[in-house]
Amino acid sequence: MAELGGAFGAGAIDLGQLAEQAQARREMETTPFAPFITVTEADLESRVFQRSAQIPVVLVVGTSRSEESEALRETLSTLAQGQREFLVAYLDADSSPQLVQLLGVRALPTVLALAAGRPVASFEGNQPAAELKQWVEALVQNVGPQLEGLGESGGEVEADEEAAHGSSFAAANAALSAGDFDAAIALYDDVLAADPANSEAKRAKAAVYVVKRLDPLNRDSDPIQEADAAPQDATKQLVAADAEVLAQEPERAFDRLLRVVQSDPAGPAGAAASEAKERLFELFTLFDPADPRVIQARTKLASALF
Repeated sequence: MAELGGAFGAGAIDLGQLAEQAQARREMETTPFAPFITVTEADLESRVFQRSAQIPVVLVVGTSRSEESEALRETLSTLAQGQREFLVAYLDADSSPQLVQLLGVRALPTVLALAAGRPVASFEGNQPAAELKQWVEALVQNVGPQLEGLGESGGEVEADEEAAHGSSFAAANAALSAGDFDAAIALYDDVLAADPANSEAKRAKAAVYVVKRLDPLNRDSDPIQEADAAPQDATKQLVAADAEVLAQEPERAFDRLLRVVQSDPAGPAGAAASEAKERLFELFTLFDPADPRVIQARTKLASALF
């Protein structure tokens, strides 16, 4: 995998994580449904947020350092067994502190109920088993009918189709490692031709366009430093935002583009603001719509526009 060159090369291009997420998604779709799982930052999106489009997901954020967390985890795991109406996912807060912060968790344990990628209920601390059972039953009854459902097979897809997609993703990653962006884009197009709704292929293709546009390996200067030195230069801000996203700092990229929108002398309809808005919408496609960072940036953009 190519790395960002020059002074802004602190992080690798995050297409590797996209590939991991795509693999996790494929595994979710081809693996029999398990009602209780443990998740990490790498697979939270595919195994929790995407699953929540089908059934309610109870996300438990806890720590092994807390007896209360362990008791809550055990109770919800027991409640989940032998059914297909909801999923319980456990996230270890100690292993993913930044993600815990993004989720807005302030106490451990915390339980978040998710549906269609969005939180619909939450509570902090452990609860008696009987009350937890009532809470989960109410969640399933009130939210479950609004979602897609697992179907008889649990969401599994045809093995031949998945094998073909997996081969295309692997070939695209190899092309990226060789710096052949056009070949990678063509391979993602092949996946999308067969499966137009494939979100991983859409996001990976969008990421390749950003890498190709920035062309970091052929830069001998730091676009972020250049933009910081010329805050009124909208073009440099756009380039720096690309670099920040590829360096895994999307919040900085979003905030930078929002400043362009807000500071355009011609207002939100000005040329610089319009271009910054378009770049924001493009960069949003690199992330899950339910990503808290995207939601926050969209909210700020709406405030800036209206």
